[in-house]
Amino acid sequence: MSNPSTTLLLLALLCVSAVAATRTKLNSINNLDDGICKSMVETQGYTCQEHELTTADGYILGLQRIPNGRSCNETAEKLPVLLQHGVFLDASSWLLNPPDQALPFILADNGFDVWLVNSRGTSPSRGHTSLSPKDPAYWDWSWDELVAYDLPASFQYVNNQTGHKLHYVGHSLGTLTALAAFSEEKLLNLLRSAALLSLQIQQLVEFICTTRGIDCSNLLAAIGGPNCCLNSSSIDALVENDPQPTATKNLIHLSQIVRKGTVEMYDYGLEDTNIKHYKKPTPPVYNMANIPKDVPLFFSYGGRDSIAGVNDVRILLDKLRDHDRDKLVVEYREEYAHVDFIMSVNANQVVYGPLLAFFRLH
Repeated sequence: MSNPSTTLLLLALLCVSAVAATRTKLNSINNLDDGICKSMVETQGYTCQEHELTTADGYILGLQRIPNGRSCNETAEKLPVLLQHGVFLDASSWLLNPPDQALPFILADNGFDVWLVNSRGTSPSRGHTSLSPKDPAYWDWSWDELVAYDLPASFQYVNNQTGHKLHYVGHSLGTLTALAAFSEEKLLNLLRSAALLSLQIQQLVEFICTTRGIDCSNLLAAIGGPNCCLNSSSIDALVENDPQPTATKNLIHLSQIVRKGTVEMYDYGLEDTNIKHYKKPTPPVYNMANIPKDVPLFFSYGGRDSIAGVNDVRILLDKLRDHDRDKLVVEYREEYAHVDFIMSVNANQVVYGPLLAFFRLH
């Protein structure tokens, strides 16, 4: 017999998936010729380039590059910043606010070379060298593959294009995958520093699992907690563009974190199958204590975030207790929930200002 909490979780995720599928179909009809650059960046007066890269396992990811601010500012050393969105979102989620409130525009106006990457399966990254999104094999992945393939390909592509190590900004799932990669000492040769917003470690869907009467029309509050500082036009834009599709296997993997309380690779449920994939009966653990202590890390998390609880962050920081003090900045915003970190009208002051100062130090 199925666990009631699991059943409720699956119903919630099905609701999210249904909304995502419907909106993706509508978006593909309405915006067939309009990429993120044309529809969301150039309209604000910024130069923008559409790029594509192919991962080692064949997925074709779309990236957007904002090489200059509106003043076309040229600097002797324009350092790249790569931004990675969270689950159910794509790169457009960074661009919903006006230029003085949206992080990519703020970074570009402050002299950075800004890159936005879209995870596999989202509308801007639906290509593959041999598979169609209609093929079940196309969706046979979890966030393990984002750690193993998508992030390394994105880091390498930006490095190849710019000739520089890069700063990284992750939100939500973009934080989890980066931490997992760093714990295996991946990406570090291409990394300058990392800013990780709204940490997503252990309580990804626990709020959904324990809440009755889930309202799929109000996903922001239902999943991420009551956000403090969003404006209505940005919310409308988010609802129009998202949620984006993701793989069922990815959602199962995320739910395993909640059930087990450990950040580990995908559990296939059978010892023989795990042995086939990992050469051991249980999945390997991503041990955050293995993150090198000299990696510059900026953490920002919120007191009203239902996805990334305060206790989760304390557990993570305890694993990083030996980290070099001058390489670790931790910022806590009591009033912030999950989406505030990318859409709040005052994030430019209370989050992005300290983030910029951190980047300039590294």
